[in-house]
Amino acid sequence: MSGDVAGESARPRLVAIADTDSYVKWAAALLGAAAERWDVSLVVLQTPVVVSDAQLEAALAGSGLPEQCTERVSYRDLAVRLADARPDAVLLAARGPLVRVLARDVAAMRPRPVIATGLPGISIPATRKAVMYRLQCDLFVLHSKREVRDFRALSMRTGLAHRYALAALPFARRADTRDADPSTGGTDLVFATQARVPADRSERLLVARVLRRAAAADPSRRVVVKLRASHGEHQTHIERDGYPELLAELGPLPPNLVTSTASMARALTTAEGLVTVSSTAAIEAVALGVPVIALDSFGVSPELINEVLADGGLLGSEEDVIARRFRHPHPDWLDDNYFHAADEDDWERLLQDLIAERRAGVLPARRPVARRGGPLRDAWERKVALGRSDTSASGVVALAVGVPVRAVVRGVHAIGRAIRTDPGASASLAATDQQPGPDGSSAQVRSTSAVRTSTTRTS
Repeated sequence: MSGDVAGESARPRLVAIADTDSYVKWAAALLGAAAERWDVSLVVLQTPVVVSDAQLEAALAGSGLPEQCTERVSYRDLAVRLADARPDAVLLAARGPLVRVLARDVAAMRPRPVIATGLPGISIPATRKAVMYRLQCDLFVLHSKREVRDFRALSMRTGLAHRYALAALPFARRADTRDADPSTGGTDLVFATQARVPADRSERLLVARVLRRAAAADPSRRVVVKLRASHGEHQTHIERDGYPELLAELGPLPPNLVTSTASMARALTTAEGLVTVSSTAAIEAVALGVPVIALDSFGVSPELINEVLADGGLLGSEEDVIARRFRHPHPDWLDDNYFHAADEDDWERLLQDLIAERRAGVLPARRPVARRGGPLRDAWERKVALGRSDTSASGVVALAVGVPVRAVVRGVHAIGRAIRTDPGASASLAATDQQPGPDGSSAQVRSTSAVRTSTTRTS
């Protein structure tokens, strides 16, 4: 990263910090799209789930961000690197718990840079947790008019005030610069895997069986299972039941059923259509004119993150997948959902306005969510977010204190829930001296088929 001072007349200096595959890809593309107007650089933060060299190379490919603008930095060295760079603004592109920690660190810099953040894909529904983790940031970047509208409504309901900005998903602009003709192209059925959707093993096994059936139905055309990472590489979210293992359980597979770790952009160049439950790859496919099926086997719900795809008319059944009955979204869905006009993006303008406030000395401080614990709580949150990448003594102390305390608190909360659900449970607990688990929960679901949800919303 450059270390010279950013003058008033120079391009504003924007440094992004990211670690996992989804966020690195998003940050690289966002910076690349702004590189002509901003002095940009990407810090890849070394965490236990940081991208591999191959994942970083794939994220940079086609992003517009030069490799020389990227460097790997340990958390221990991050403060020095940022002080040397003297950024006007810092983009925190990471999971919520890590953003909370980094925002606190960046807010302590003098002079304080503007702090921006965002989410790397489909962010409907808007969630309270996503906002709370990022409350100390000055600007929250979203990717559709609907997302901005829904997050603003969430802030109004909860009192968690934030400033939201619109920036098209970088790959949603590709159709503007390419001749994507849906009548020509590949023959592959590409399945976009997700680490957490669906979450239940039996549901993921069902998907694997559907893919095997689709391959067997037409041996002349491939079914490509597009994996997020190679063996040993990390993803933004932990994948507990990977599709290679699930497919192996099914016995002999058709030779035209294959897996791939190539980039999604490359996979789509040979695609007849894309199948997913709710991956943002569906938006990437639509941008290229590749039709989509959003598998409806598990219903439609906030937990499945597929409401926005359902509203676009992209849902399809298992039989649709096997028959390759792909579909394009409703034309009137596009403008409100990721395909608005380029001149409606306002994230750069809003970020410039905040930088002007900073230079004038009137940028107001933003406070994180108030919570108990003081410095020890800060150290605990840092250790949880960074794991072994946090080598501080305070982190070790916080972990030693926090783990047993958290276990006790969770136990008390579980007992309280059990007693509220069953007033007779207190006597039973006293007799058996057993700690119950949390109650099951249900969600309101708008379903087009079987209503079964078991996934966790990303934050």
